[in-house]
Amino acid sequence: MVMVIPPRIAVASVIQYLKTQSAKRLKQKFPFMQRLIWGRPGIWSVGYCVSTVGMNEKTILNYVRTQGEDDRGQLQFEF
Repeated sequence: MVMVIPPRIAVASVIQYLKTQSAKRLKQKFPFMQRLIWGRPGIWSVGYCVSTVGMNEKTILNYVRTQGEDDRGQLQFEF
């Protein structure tokens, strides 16, 4: 996921919002998730990882756009 977060907004606040809202929507859309995670505080792990990259925006967006294509076929085995 590529995001631009203004400096005045804390990264931790953005991550908290994303995790909270996505968990609510996933539970609404997929009711079975309520049962699978019973007894746990949430569906996401407690932590998160944020990184900055010293490349230009075009390179980053191209990587994100094509990462699924680059990985296809790696798990296919021939016997």
